[in-house]
Amino acid sequence: MTARGRLIAFEGIDGSGKSTQVRRVAADRGALCTFEPGDTELGAALRAVALHGTATMTPLAELLVMAADRAQHVAQVIEPALADGRDVVCDRFDGSTLAYQGYGRGLDLDEIRAVLSVATGGMSPDATVLLDCPVADALRRVAGDDGTPDRFEGDERFLGRVRDGFLALADLGSWIVVDATLPVDEVARLVDERLAASVR
Repeated sequence: MTARGRLIAFEGIDGSGKSTQVRRVAADRGALCTFEPGDTELGAALRAVALHGTATMTPLAELLVMAADRAQHVAQVIEPALADGRDVVCDRFDGSTLAYQGYGRGLDLDEIRAVLSVATGGMSPDATVLLDCPVADALRRVAGDDGTPDRFEGDERFLGRVRDGFLALADLGSWIVVDATLPVDEVARLVDERLAASVR
């Protein structure tokens, strides 16, 4: 009988270096590398609406769009890989929804958890890595990407609440927290060292 794979989630505000570490860790472990929102056909359409849509969106509507993306992602990508015995490394998971729509937008955390439990069938990561970065540093990195800021990137006070939320969630959930302002090689070393102790 094939052992079930493990789900490793990376969290943090944009500009914290998540994507770099997600790709590296997935490659090193031979794991499936994926991301949210948007790594399914439906998810790509939902991502466009959530991040770059011009229509006004209430915090509750934003939550439900993100939950719909996650429901599709879990059913179509994550669960089949885990069931097949393959590890999955994901750029964002439930922690981002709690941080952005909960701490950032002010929605009730217990209500968000109830929505996410339905969307994921109760799935939770085997390990969560938070790459923590001050908002000002993250915004400087994002500005260097030459991309158009999305719905979440332009408000420094909002991102401050999100970062505080991530740190609060990390304390509650025993996440692995790594200082993302360190040199990238040192970040990688710390991530690998702490994951090795957490996910065997």
